[in-house]
Amino acid sequence: MKHNVGNADRIFRIVAGLTLIATGVYMHSWWGAIGIIPLTTATFRFCPAYLPFGLTTCKTDPTP
Repeated sequence: MKHNVGNADRIFRIVAGLTLIATGVYMHSWWGAIGIIPLTTATFRFCPAYLPFGLTTCKTDPTP
């Protein structure tokens, strides 16, 4: 599996995931469980939603 989530995107996903989980806990709502999705994609550095569009936020080495 090739990585397609870069460092800035990864940090944003971690913060967003933790925020969603914390909000769900604070409001006593199961909607906070949605925060698992950005945390999982940040952990594995792979986002399946990027595949159909050919997107990547990883830095690529320039080819000579």
